[in-house]
Amino acid sequence: MDFPELAARTRRFSHGAPRAVTVADDGSRVVFLRSAGPEDPTEALWSLDVATGEERLVADPAALLGGNDPAALAPGERALRERQRVSSAGIGSYALDAAGRVAVFPLAGRLFRADLVHGDVVEVSTAGPVIDPRPDPTGERLAYVTDAAEGVRRGELRVVEPDGTDNLLAGEDSGVTWGLAEHVAAEEFHRFRGYWWAPDGRSVLAARVDESRLPRWYLHDPVDPANAPASVAYPRAGGPNAEVSLHLLDLDGGWVDVHWDRETYPYLASVTWADGGPLITVLRRSQQHGLVLAVDPRTGETQVHAELADPRWVEPIPGTPAHLPDGRVLVGGELAHDGYDARCLFADGTLLTPPSLYVRRVVGRLPTGGGPADLLVEASEGEPSQRHLYRVRTTIGGGVDARRMSGTPGWHTAAVGGDVLVVGTATLDDPGTTWSVWRGDREVARLRSLAATPPYAPRPTLVRVTDRRLPTGVLYPTDHVKGSRLPVLLDIYGGPGHQEVVAARAAWLERQWWADQGFGVVTIDNRGTPGVAPSFEKAVHRRLADVVLADQVDALTALAGKHPDLDLGRVAVRGWSFGGWLAGLAVLRHPELFRCGIAGAPVTDWALYDTAYSERYLGMPDDGIDVYGHHSLVELAAEPVVAPEQARPLLLVHGMADDNVLAAHTLRLSAALLATGRPHAVLPLTGATHLAAGGVSERLLRLELDFLRHHL
Repeated sequence: MDFPELAARTRRFSHGAPRAVTVADDGSRVVFLRSAGPEDPTEALWSLDVATGEERLVADPAALLGGNDPAALAPGERALRERQRVSSAGIGSYALDAAGRVAVFPLAGRLFRADLVHGDVVEVSTAGPVIDPRPDPTGERLAYVTDAAEGVRRGELRVVEPDGTDNLLAGEDSGVTWGLAEHVAAEEFHRFRGYWWAPDGRSVLAARVDESRLPRWYLHDPVDPANAPASVAYPRAGGPNAEVSLHLLDLDGGWVDVHWDRETYPYLASVTWADGGPLITVLRRSQQHGLVLAVDPRTGETQVHAELADPRWVEPIPGTPAHLPDGRVLVGGELAHDGYDARCLFADGTLLTPPSLYVRRVVGRLPTGGGPADLLVEASEGEPSQRHLYRVRTTIGGGVDARRMSGTPGWHTAAVGGDVLVVGTATLDDPGTTWSVWRGDREVARLRSLAATPPYAPRPTLVRVTDRRLPTGVLYPTDHVKGSRLPVLLDIYGGPGHQEVVAARAAWLERQWWADQGFGVVTIDNRGTPGVAPSFEKAVHRRLADVVLADQVDALTALAGKHPDLDLGRVAVRGWSFGGWLAGLAVLRHPELFRCGIAGAPVTDWALYDTAYSERYLGMPDDGIDVYGHHSLVELAAEPVVAPEQARPLLLVHGMADDNVLAAHTLRLSAALLATGRPHAVLPLTGATHLAAGGVSERLLRLELDFLRHHL
């Protein structure tokens, strides 16, 4: 079996690998999802007993559904998985009670409750299809949100009592949902939930989302003309957003509104509720200013704990804000004075992490044997291609103290509960991610991986180039003979919030296949990508196209000086989503360098994309400066062709069921290219969403390869 087929059948070697790993608060068990093998897409719920190191299958979707399709999803669950980038079948997510003794999960729209101590799994009767079920912290009650079905309103927040009684907590007519995250919250702020239990399990903090002002867009896959188009409320750049408010709902019917200036701060970016009370982060629409607010659960009044401000945009750190055990509020922010350029953690304004760290996420608390709990943090230090784990002291007056815990060069993530730490390690030396379970300084178990072993062990050359120290990676064919000139494939993403140049083998597997087809494969993280410094990240503000493309061109030129076998007379570019836009931009703006390009699901007109993303980086469309026109591939393609070398071919690929970057982007670009006689082809993917990332299908990979070979 060759690589494209193997990659497609194993979902890029992820089937059978553990994911969604959590640890019970007392450290007694580790809970995770994993399918039964390298070609099995259906994920089941598993538990590992830390004391014995034994794994146990908790919930098997096939057994629970009795032969029904475990890939069947209700519309709301399908949309949530799309936002979370989950493409597997079976159990896509689960939620635990505070002690980690009870897990609940949706499956084919039905609600299941698993007793993790005794192993019993029961179906819970509900009023309709289920989205995002969650037990209360005591594990006694279950809350869920209804999905749309005949006779059932989408977006009702309901609670199932221990005796099975199913009570409506909040619900309204069409256009208003309770307990769900709106599109931009999930897609752009990574807030995937819309309700939060009180620690005592007696009330719920719930988001009310009114989408009645939003324009309705219609998605229709024309392969089946008998099906009616699906209607979605889409917050287009410059247009209205959903109206979001927060409310404290008692189980006995009491209701308290949460008060903040929602006109000034319309975005609800994050919500947490643990000991110490609810904390929320709200942002202005421009995202240049935000507030961290503490909520009084008795009155709904809010108190400002911290202000977040940046002349470009505010970038909160995941895992913050949070209450520390001593009552201080942990906030993530930037240190941008006295020569510092860092993403740091603060407790009531006191710096906790050294400026040398680029803090990426707060995982949780680590026990200290009697003193205040330390923080477990994921961060980078000097080398953006690596992410490590750090123990951060929070003692008042203890100074700044962050000690690195992970030693192996690579990309590390973690989960923690009680005195148990689970570490996921991905490196260039080993396939996949290795999950090790630690109690204190002793490794007590490992989570088994049933994933297929990739056929390649790529060894990219990672180097930083130009005066901007841009992270880059270069791959050669396995049998490359030094001195043989190679056509170049620039395989890119380049967008904010995501890195491609990472010290993990999985990032380079498909690229090694491309290299073995006879290319020198180059990947570049331009300014705007995370991991280096806030100034590096935010240099793209309102000038994405100029900064990002200039960095790609300059880095490619610099790499050719270090790698003389890279033939810059034969360069192709390939990308998906933001990378698709960047690939189209490269071919249209620099036809003298880029001979052809593949643009998958490209954002061709930023005025046709969502509010929070487009406005964060480009500002409002009607602010008097034509920033959006300057970034539009449609307008660029409409410019007349004045020389043959300006007419470089593009292959446009798009999923017809994409609800994130709509297929209209590609169709409008195609019309503009056709009007000016620019060569291009359009490959529609019937039934595919935005997750149909380039290369998932072995046939798509081969079609792309034929296109590149023909034009290079």
